[in-house]
Amino acid sequence: MNELNPSKEDFNKRFEQKLVELKETLPPLGKNIGNSCAADTLNSIAEVLNLKDIPDFYLNNMAVPYSGFGQFKGKEGWKGPCGAVSASMAAIGIIMGGKDKIKDFDVPKVYGKAVRFAKKFEDEFGSVMCEELCGFDLSTDVKQYVKVRAWENKCCNFILFAVENVWKLTRKELRQHWD
Repeated sequence: MNELNPSKEDFNKRFEQKLVELKETLPPLGKNIGNSCAADTLNSIAEVLNLKDIPDFYLNNMAVPYSGFGQFKGKEGWKGPCGAVSASMAAIGIIMGGKDKIKDFDVPKVYGKAVRFAKKFEDEFGSVMCEELCGFDLSTDVKQYVKVRAWENKCCNFILFAVENVWKLTRKELRQHWD
């Protein structure tokens, strides 16, 4: 997608192209131990937004821990969210803020959009929690996760859903703040 001139394309076309690209490029990443569903989600959306002012690796590095957080279990049984969900929340904030800091009176709108995304994700997949979605506690079962190809068979679908639905939920803001 880098060879395209994003400033001359509309966001619908750019998101459509990114989704086609991801369907091809995501599955083989399951063989890479350093792969991150959160980074793949946020990087994909950032590429569509053409965020040239931010070095690519900043967003990538920011998103990687979100994938690892999916493995966290709290003392009371709380489980961490899917990295694609976490990264989608960050992307929604970036899109809704535009090229400026989100204004205080707009914060509730951003929260609302993030909640709508989480609800859509949970309705589609039954949960937003990493372990419940992929079927493994990645802090102890990563070998089995790789063996059954959970990345290719499950996690890629979460990223595709996330990128597509962040786009659908933020079309108005994309036109207002990014065209």
